Amino acid sequence: MDYEAKIFPHTGGYGRYNRIVVVFSWFPSLAVALNLFSDVFYTLIPDSYHCKPDPVLLPSTFPLTNFSEPAHLNLIIPWLNDSGFSHCELYKYPPNSSYPFKNVTRETVPCTQGWEYAVGAGLQSNYVTEWNLVCNDYWKIPLQHICFMTGWILGYVFLGTLCDWWGRRRCFLLSVGLSSALGVVVCLSSSAVVFLLLRLCQGTTLAGVFVSTYIARLELCDPPHRLMVTMIGSFFAVFAELLLPGVAVLCRDWPVLQAVATLPLLLLLSYWCCASLFPESPRWLLATVQVPQLKRSLQEFSKRNGICLQDEMFPGETLLSEIDLVYGEDCRPQYRSVLELRRTRVIWKNCLILSFTLFIGTGIQYCFTRNLHSYSGNFYFSYFLRVITGAVACIFVCLSVNRLGRRAMLLLSAIITGLSSLLLLALTPYLQGPLVLVLSLLGLLFSQALAMLSAFFASEVMPTVIRGGCLGLVLALGCVGMAASSLMELQNNSGYFLHHVIFASFAVLSVLCIMLLPESKRKQLPDSLKEGENQRRPPLFMSQTDSLPLLRTRAPLSEYNPTNYSRLVSATRKMLTKDTLPYRIAVPTHSPLLSDSESQEPENENLTEVVS
Repeated sequence: MDYEAKIFPHTGGYGRYNRIVVVFSWFPSLAVALNLFSDVFYTLIPDSYHCKPDPVLLPSTFPLTNFSEPAHLNLIIPWLNDSGFSHCELYKYPPNSSYPFKNVTRETVPCTQGWEYAVGAGLQSNYVTEWNLVCNDYWKIPLQHICFMTGWILGYVFLGTLCDWWGRRRCFLLSVGLSSALGVVVCLSSSAVVFLLLRLCQGTTLAGVFVSTYIARLELCDPPHRLMVTMIGSFFAVFAELLLPGVAVLCRDWPVLQAVATLPLLLLLSYWCCASLFPESPRWLLATVQVPQLKRSLQEFSKRNGICLQDEMFPGETLLSEIDLVYGEDCRPQYRSVLELRRTRVIWKNCLILSFTLFIGTGIQYCFTRNLHSYSGNFYFSYFLRVITGAVACIFVCLSVNRLGRRAMLLLSAIITGLSSLLLLALTPYLQGPLVLVLSLLGLLFSQALAMLSAFFASEVMPTVIRGGCLGLVLALGCVGMAASSLMELQNNSGYFLHHVIFASFAVLSVLCIMLLPESKRKQLPDSLKEGENQRRPPLFMSQTDSLPLLRTRAPLSEYNPTNYSRLVSATRKMLTKDTLPYRIAVPTHSPLLSDSESQEPENENLTEVVS
């Protein structure tokens, strides 16, 4: 059955209850964003730090009470012309030297007593300062981010597939419960390795929260509202990013910030107690042929939307009886997995292209944000510029995509991202600082728009039966792009130029790939694999009055009306099953068919008829 044409309008469409559920689906976006972007503050290296003075390395005549004075720090810590005090070395003096140490031969040794850190942006103590992850242990910082992104990749793949098997609500509740418990345990981490492993596990469950709410929200909307509802969820994530610096300053220590970020996840557990806040998707129930659950869900939605199925001519029989006629009473649920992509051609192509564009959109952002750090060393400058460009990208997508189409704006975003990256590669040595900043902001803006639109486009063109698994694959490849920046930092940015060249080339290549995508503007969501395979690729620029369907044109329907037929069947069934009829025809006393031996009897033999 066609969900949006025959079922969705009869349950109230995008009515009051659907809107309420959509509003409550935005709050998980806020909770997920707080836990995702808090990683920036956990791994932030303070601008200034140096070794703690070690009295063992100094002669006995050194004034031990004046270690913090700058003049004495010059005698204890080597001075580097380009970066100030050395971060990783101390002076070691001969035992017989005397203060003020003139013409004394001294050697440099690694830090022996730990480090002293200046107060950094946001937190006073974080993952770096707690376990001294600097100098020789610096590699553990990008490794932590890589492990965190690995958890998200695993969560998107496995929990996205679980959304197609268990349903959106069950996967959401499982992910929220596990992420809340892991968030509390992270606060109790006793070492850097434990923290790393727990964050990996929490990233896995946070991905499940995100993908389940993203899909459920989309499936509750009609075509005109899908984009705006999704983008408002992105605005909630941007709002969480804007809140984080202030929250970090108030929390001061990383365990407190982790507890504050986990609190919204704990509040989401109330969705388990109140099922009406996050119901199961009726579209998914229909696509997987779960008829009893579908009937209950449709009755619940219609009742809460103020459209009661029981008010029709034949109580509750029109829509629900048609479902029975189509699927039968003994039908079994039919679940699909992402492995079904092996037998598809169009769906696999769309999934691959959108994964590629999302990978580019997230991976190339590092090339632009690095220029922001070069322009100003202030952490808040680059942080808020990145967040503001994200908000502007959301506004840009909201204003343009419903007018010009998904594919056209995705193509425009890829072109501007690629051109900005190529110009920075070729002209950075010859451009002034403000021009480099403008090009970087332009590239960052459209790369974020490219990433947002790729995820949204993928959720629209993937069929309902495997939407969770396919969207999980797309988002997982986006996390690979986010982890690429940490791979560069793991090698001290030695491969940055090659990283920039590769992603700029990919952005140019994606322009050709985007042309192969269908257009989903004002179109119904595909539910089955067959509908997903029948998606067509229209001309790039369509008029505003375009009415081409997302699916291939079918043969014209006959005059047979299944709604009228189902009503006729329902009425006939009721008449035949009633116990009291206005009349009853009695059975004849003998067979109405005469045998050969009785053919000569009078034809006017009476039949007994009893009239009630």
